[in-house]
Amino acid sequence: MSSRVNLLAPEVRANPYPVYAELRRNAPVSQVDPGGLWAVTRYADAAAVLKNPQLYASEGFRQAYRPAWFSDYPLADSMLVMDPPHHTRLRALVNRAFGASVMTRLEPRIRQLAEQTVAELPTGRSVDFAEAWSVRIPLAVIAELIGLSPSVYPQLKRWADLFGTFTGIGPNDTERQELMRNTVAEARQHFEQVLEERRREPREDLVSDLLKARVEGEALSSAELMGFMFLLVVAGMETTVHLMNHSAIRLRDEPELMAKLRADRSLIPRFVDEMLRYEPPVHGVFRMTTQEVELGGVRLPKGARLLVVLCSANRDEAQFPNPDRFDLERPGPQNLPFGQGIHYCLGAQLARLEGRLGTEALVTRFSRLSPGDGPVRWNSSLVVRGPLSLPLVAHPA
Repeated sequence: MSSRVNLLAPEVRANPYPVYAELRRNAPVSQVDPGGLWAVTRYADAAAVLKNPQLYASEGFRQAYRPAWFSDYPLADSMLVMDPPHHTRLRALVNRAFGASVMTRLEPRIRQLAEQTVAELPTGRSVDFAEAWSVRIPLAVIAELIGLSPSVYPQLKRWADLFGTFTGIGPNDTERQELMRNTVAEARQHFEQVLEERRREPREDLVSDLLKARVEGEALSSAELMGFMFLLVVAGMETTVHLMNHSAIRLRDEPELMAKLRADRSLIPRFVDEMLRYEPPVHGVFRMTTQEVELGGVRLPKGARLLVVLCSANRDEAQFPNPDRFDLERPGPQNLPFGQGIHYCLGAQLARLEGRLGTEALVTRFSRLSPGDGPVRWNSSLVVRGPLSLPLVAHPA
């Protein structure tokens, strides 16, 4: 019997923080289940790994997305799993699609979406916030960025939910493997259609921008374009959805915090920053050692597979006083939730914008949130942690 911590055990998913605190104290770089990954749990070690792609390559991530049961997952061709120089080229092409001018263009639309979403939330009775609130804004934003019609929203939601569980599918879980392969084929077919349409008739959207983009005369390849479409669905939706979910849970658990934000909206950007530290939606990221290396006092062989546990690093006592306390006065912003170095999240600005406008709309319409009927159910993924269902009651202002 393995005495290693299993990070996907239901009780760890429900509250991983005591487990991580113990690992930081006693075994900051140690092997965990599933799969014997080396969990990196302290802030300083996590930052060192993320800042040094020469020693800790993202290519290792590619293995996680090319398991024996599926060799053709488009995320394995995305910049998530690339190191320089390929990553540098791709990043330059995609960067301009997420610039400040795009955020300015999107802000009024996101505000409108947020206000519309809260206006449709029922008051005084239990509702699943994960479905009725958290997913709706990011879903509409990603669909608009790519230029998809509202008729595709239900499919897009289903794809994002499933793709987010990729790293939680075991080698013997043939039923979920089959479902994943079929769903990827369905999404791929749809995205190929969108790409083909934009080649024929470009529009004012991200896909048209990406098809036009050139760095030193070079365009994105078909595999890179498809990898980016899948990356957008997973990274652009899953992360922001769970930022919204975690924000709602925090407001439920701290009614006085909600009152404070209602009284002073200028605190909301700080709320979003502290939220990203306190409960980052990106739970962990994979890396692989390119040579034998010492990390946190442990000798790691070449080819060791690491899980950099961002949500543990963000609660490291050595970096943050009273890390388990949600503190609006904490100096910020804390950028580790979006990674560091060359892989710093492209969508960080967009996630913050959606988090801010979403929270603003929520605290404007409601005075408090209380627990709804039934428990919170958590997802199963090493990369993203968040609720699959979140029953809450919203009380009118």
